[in-house]
Amino acid sequence: MKKHFVRIIVGLSLTLFFAFNAAGQLNLDFIKRLDLWVYDQWLNQTMPEGQDSRIVIVDIDEKSLSEDGRWPWSRNKVATIVESLVDRYHAAVVGFDVVFAEPDHSSGLSVLEQFGKTELRDSAEYLAALGKVRPKLNYDHLLAEKLKGRNVVLGYYFRGDEEKQKGQAVGMLPQPVFTKDTFRKLKTKVIMKDGYGANIRELQQSAASAGHFNPDTDIDGVNRRVAMLIEYDGAYYEPLSLAVVRVLLGMPDLKPGLPDGQHKGSDYDKLEWLSLTDMKIPVDDRVTALIPYRGRQGSFPYISASDVLHGRVKPELLEGAIVLVGTTAPGLMDLRSTPVSSVYAGVEIHANMIAGILDQSIKYSPPYLMGAKVMILLLAGGLLSLLLPLLSPFRSNLLAAVLLLSAFALNFAAWHNNLVLPLATTFILIALIYAFNMSYGFLAEARAKHQLTGLFGQYVPSQIVSSMSKDPQRFTMQAESREMTVLFTDVVGFTSISEKLTPKELATFMNEYLTAMTSIIYEHGGTVDKYIGDAIMAFWGAPLDDQDHALHAVQAALAMRKRMVTLQQEMTIQGFPEIKIGIGINSGQMRVGNMGSSYRVAYTVMGDAVNLASRLEGLTRQYDTWIIAGEVTRAKVAGYIWRDLDLVRVKGKNEPVAIHEPCGAESSLDNEYLNDITLFNEMVAAYRGREWPAAEEMLHKLIANKPDRKLYQFYLKLIGQYQIEPPSSDWDGVSTFTTK
Repeated sequence: MKKHFVRIIVGLSLTLFFAFNAAGQLNLDFIKRLDLWVYDQWLNQTMPEGQDSRIVIVDIDEKSLSEDGRWPWSRNKVATIVESLVDRYHAAVVGFDVVFAEPDHSSGLSVLEQFGKTELRDSAEYLAALGKVRPKLNYDHLLAEKLKGRNVVLGYYFRGDEEKQKGQAVGMLPQPVFTKDTFRKLKTKVIMKDGYGANIRELQQSAASAGHFNPDTDIDGVNRRVAMLIEYDGAYYEPLSLAVVRVLLGMPDLKPGLPDGQHKGSDYDKLEWLSLTDMKIPVDDRVTALIPYRGRQGSFPYISASDVLHGRVKPELLEGAIVLVGTTAPGLMDLRSTPVSSVYAGVEIHANMIAGILDQSIKYSPPYLMGAKVMILLLAGGLLSLLLPLLSPFRSNLLAAVLLLSAFALNFAAWHNNLVLPLATTFILIALIYAFNMSYGFLAEARAKHQLTGLFGQYVPSQIVSSMSKDPQRFTMQAESREMTVLFTDVVGFTSISEKLTPKELATFMNEYLTAMTSIIYEHGGTVDKYIGDAIMAFWGAPLDDQDHALHAVQAALAMRKRMVTLQQEMTIQGFPEIKIGIGINSGQMRVGNMGSSYRVAYTVMGDAVNLASRLEGLTRQYDTWIIAGEVTRAKVAGYIWRDLDLVRVKGKNEPVAIHEPCGAESSLDNEYLNDITLFNEMVAAYRGREWPAAEEMLHKLIANKPDRKLYQFYLKLIGQYQIEPPSSDWDGVSTFTTK
């Protein structure tokens, strides 16, 4: 035991550390995130899938906005939807995942009323006519009348997380489900808010009920829970999903679920569930409930709101159904991140919660499970710490495997009994103690290689990382000065393209484009610095030395241009718009290494040469070319044909630089293309020598072959201007650009 004292002490220290965290004494974020990740994996693997037709989503989608105008719609349209859903299609209950916080003046009634009080107040005929049309134009009153006597639940939201929203109260809240003193003797941490945005009084008073639709996001920004109660001004309010269920069941009272020990004088005073008739809704210590996601988005039927508005829905789809009115249109901002999808309609979260309440399928993690988790950690950690140093490698592997499988089996059994037992901590503890013991004596070398692979793996191809890991001492992430080549590329007109695509289409488009371009950069030994939206920044010459960094960057740019031809064809088949990219390349001295702040660093390059490459990429639009390279890059690349584009002075630099277009390797170009490039270069020389007629004549020859080349038109326009108004005697042939 003395021989293995260090290993045992380290193992027991890790065990106590994780046990304290499990008991809530340390509260480590990364453990929480891992527990959440494990929960997400279980959820995704065990979801029932399929479609639940009991709950139907009436979707204010893009089709609805196209047919019936932008949101918000006038309340008379909403009234028509309510009447249609309840009276025509016989929906059991209708819930609105929207809020009507302001009066509707879209009918123009307020203007007519003003005329009746001013200019036309003496016109009996006008006032009589106004009295007749007033009921038809009071859209809020029309909607309120349609809500009366119908099972309609309105939505609203609480606010107060942001300083500027605190204390703001708009509209009228529904009656709370619990009063101020309900939880006085229980240790609950109900979410508190001090402001709200609710429906106007007339609508709220006419509705059957209302529920909040506040998201409750975890530390990773994902929606896994719904706050079953929110406290405002000492009273407690239910969510939309619970309000819909209560209206469906005839508005039974909601009761706090007290543990059995509470009635026997026990000190255990945690709220564990909310009771609704014979159903229980399990909650945690913040009175939130886990959302029992059924599957990916589309687990409930979707019907376009415009189809309901115009009576185009099959009656059997809505007969007796629970209907939620919400939106999936991207511009209406009701898309959430969930464990099952990073982009998920908020209205379907309510649908999942309603189904979970009705099916009693909500999973929960009661407070007493904390003690079980601590005991599991102490048992597993203690066994590993005391036995691993004494066992052979085979038996050590066997012990670790048995403990891992046991923890997995326990988690599996708990999950299928609707219990969430967070065992990520146990997995980490077992893995850490095992890894420490197995790598003892080789830790320094293994750690260096692992760090290198982790740090560079996101920037460079795997084969380069493999090569670096063989001799990690040669490489460093400390900032240093090197001669390198940097490349910038992005999609021309990307903003207009993205506006034409749905979020899903945009994600597919970007993934295909960035994957294709990145693979070419990797094939030519480049390092990806970062993605900036649709833009890619890459460099050559680090972390591995590359004497031919300029050549490899030019080869990559030409390959990217070639790949875009086939990629455009592939994307056109998928229905995406045609795209063109601009590429800027420049070589020079740069600072490369880990740079950033105390919060975040990145392996990147900086310097004037980098900034110039970015400016050159922007000039590709002006000169109607795919690729523009600086003069230093051209000087370093032999065996290639270049088009001499211009002398330019870009924003941020006083000295002019020559810019060039790489056209390809000498052996790969046909004579016609070579003649075109030669003639253009001669034209540029004549232009800089003020030989306007000769330059113009050569341009006309070039235009005759390629009349649609904007580059030729650019120079033709300049030459025409200079022949009319010659430049001053100190003109140096430089084009100056004042924007990026």
